[in-house]
Amino acid sequence: MDGVILTPLKQIHSPKGDIFHAMKKSDEGFDGFGEAYFSTVNKDDIKGWKKHTRMTLNLVVPIGTIEFVIYNEITKEFFNIELSQDNYQRITVKPDLWVAFRGIGEYNMLLNLASIEHDPSEAANVEFLGIKYDWN
Repeated sequence: MDGVILTPLKQIHSPKGDIFHAMKKSDEGFDGFGEAYFSTVNKDDIKGWKKHTRMTLNLVVPIGTIEFVIYNEITKEFFNIELSQDNYQRITVKPDLWVAFRGIGEYNMLLNLASIEHDPSEAANVEFLGIKYDWN
């Protein structure tokens, strides 16, 4: 989907603890740095839909499994992917695309490396029924 980039990430396993790469400023999809935050989502819960008008999202799942769904309201196209330690990638989502995500594992955490600081005036939200997607 135009505006979505998937980037495979390195995991370095060590007997004393693992390293999970997330992003370098030289990576495709890096669009500046505004803030980083973690978010959790419970199993079978859905967060979304949200569309940013200026923020680029860079989403990584170091714990659990999360299904992401991206929606382009102009082309009416959906893109979905499950990210986890077993499918360890970063999904970059450019502005003007709708995003929602669902917890698959028992405990699920994502990291967002956002291009700008949070600004509630640059994002739109709609109820689940506003965008028709079959989560089953």
